[in-house]
Amino acid sequence: MEENKSEEIQEVKEVENGSDGIKISSEVIAVIAGVAVSEVSGVYSMAGGFAGGITEVLKGKKNLAKGIKVETEENKAKIDVNIIVEYGARIPDVAFEIQNRVKTAVEKMTGLKVEEVNVHVQGVNTESLTEEHQEEGQTQTEENQANQ
Repeated sequence: MEENKSEEIQEVKEVENGSDGIKISSEVIAVIAGVAVSEVSGVYSMAGGFAGGITEVLKGKKNLAKGIKVETEENKAKIDVNIIVEYGARIPDVAFEIQNRVKTAVEKMTGLKVEEVNVHVQGVNTESLTEEHQEEGQTQTEENQANQ
């Protein structure tokens, strides 16, 4: 239940960008980061909490901020990204690419200084690996039946 409260607070909190008087919501920063992460190869999906999954189901649309937490102070941002990687992807390379893309995208679009981009790998997608083994097993079974 506390996760819902923190998400609500996160949406309301705004950052004032310098003397321009522009206010940027933390939710907007999270969406920018989410789009940047979705462009990285090796990322299967974002790993969001229970509330993020319910939001997707109820609204019927993809939540681009799912799995991303943004903390802002003055003109600085710290971003945490929770992901699930594809099986076979080199995790350090994927994490490094995420850090670079998120930092570049957020700084370029908002003018904020990104101090940290922390990547948390929550899991590895092995569904495609399981499907390949099932297909191989089915092919071998068909070959065995043909040979008999």
